[in-house]
Amino acid sequence: MKMKKIIVAAFALVAIAFAPETFAQKNPMVGGAAMYPTKNIVENAVNSKDHTTLVAAVKAAGLVETLASEGPFTVFAPTNAAFDKLPAGTVGTLVKPENKATLTKILTYHVISGKYSASDVMAAIKKGKGTATFTTVSGGKLMASVDAGKVKLTDENGGTAYVTIADVNQKNGVIHVIDSVVTPK
Repeated sequence: MKMKKIIVAAFALVAIAFAPETFAQKNPMVGGAAMYPTKNIVENAVNSKDHTTLVAAVKAAGLVETLASEGPFTVFAPTNAAFDKLPAGTVGTLVKPENKATLTKILTYHVISGKYSASDVMAAIKKGKGTATFTTVSGGKLMASVDAGKVKLTDENGGTAYVTIADVNQKNGVIHVIDSVVTPK
């Protein structure tokens, strides 16, 4: 009986080793839409019903071409609900042409040059003995740590956001969906 269990376990391991695509996690659905690793960040984001505010803000800031470029980029993408947490009227004010520089600074604070998977972020947190500090495209610092088993981002003002969906792979990087907007100083 014991030998039979060992043989079954061995066959299971061999099956996993020779069929990695069968067991590999596919890109998650985001906002009810499939995210394709063959598309860029903008091409995927426009299909997510949870990121319509982010897409509108990216367009207002003139960042579409940048986020559609080769990259690679890591984007911490706030959902519509994350933007809804901001004080009333904030988004409407930020998307006005006269506030383009401020909007651009906030949006690029959500972007890191390079592709950092969830395991890369976790490795950086471990290396930093519990906290990793990333320099964003805006030049600000964004700290990552683990809280209750989730990656927590802390901005320069002490605000926090949690990663709710990690490793949404893109042709030009990766998106990690977050539940709050983080802001630079």
